Amino acid sequence: AAAGILCYVGAYVFITYDDYDHFFEDVYTLIPAVIIIAVGTLLFIIGLIGCCATIRESRCGLATFVIILLLVFITEVVVVVLGYIYRAKVEDEVDHSIRKVYNGYNGTNPDAASRAIDYVQRQLRCCGIRNYSDWENTVWFKQTKNNSVPLSCCKAALSNCTGSLTRPMDLYSEGCEALVVKKLQEIMMYVIWAALAFAAIQV
Repeated sequence: AAAGILCYVGAYVFITYDDYDHFFEDVYTLIPAVIIIAVGTLLFIIGLIGCCATIRESRCGLATFVIILLLVFITEVVVVVLGYIYRAKVEDEVDHSIRKVYNGYNGTNPDAASRAIDYVQRQLRCCGIRNYSDWENTVWFKQTKNNSVPLSCCKAALSNCTGSLTRPMDLYSEGCEALVVKKLQEIMMYVIWAALAFAAIQV
């Protein structure tokens, strides 16, 4: 059961990270998720060894079980440490890459980065980097010349919103940068808490 939950947490991080990867260039932040999936797989094998050793009352088998369990515990501690290190780096990483992603937006023929922006703005209910006025500095805004932002900036409850800057009350007022940072830090916290919880149970 523990192995299954750990693998689920690692897989959840991978799936969620995929939605935000354009805002976060450092793939090393996935290391804690990779480790926790490996630990989950190993924990399943260790569980089988422990069960077999207990049924056969094998002292050697139980000793092996305890040693491997200790190694898993140390690995979980490493995951917690790495999680905190990468969690602290999230803000700098997003700040470094977010402007480049917004400048690459292409609303008429959306590529992966454009879809990522629209997804984030709808999902997190935000618009622009710090607010909707940031769109005025993008290449897409200058090329379209219609004084409007992408429709993904429109509040979900409104059906007649055109993204026009003449009606700012129709747009999400909060910027996306702070919300993306918060979401990525939350994802990393799931890994940290999962590793801490199972380390505590093993002790």
